[in-house]
Amino acid sequence: MRASNAGIEFAPDGQVIVGPEFRALEAAWIEGVAAMARAGARVIVDEVFLGGTESQKRWLKALGDLRVLWVGVRCDSAIAAGREVARGDRVIGMAADQAEAVHRGIVYDLEVDTTRTESLECARAIAAQAG
Repeated sequence: MRASNAGIEFAPDGQVIVGPEFRALEAAWIEGVAAMARAGARVIVDEVFLGGTESQKRWLKALGDLRVLWVGVRCDSAIAAGREVARGDRVIGMAADQAEAVHRGIVYDLEVDTTRTESLECARAIAAQAG
């Protein structure tokens, strides 16, 4: 995957290409979220680990000793691709490209699978684990 000079690009095949401008904004975002959590805010972050384990490491470093529940949300790539088409506002191919890639090497406390499980049931499982 080549780096984007613009920050972030969405290729016609669904591939996401990030560059240094994106990484700088991402670093600020991560530090800001960590600061809010340290100030007492209960935060839920919906993150796609485009950089695999390096993405999670950036969050781990910023969050330090904060209590974190790492949840992997999975979906069969064919089902995700169908949902992507149905939404009508996504770059076609992104779901299939990311379905497995964003989970490689990531360590989770809990995983849910939305392939055949309703979102409310997944949310209940996450809430039960979060306490």
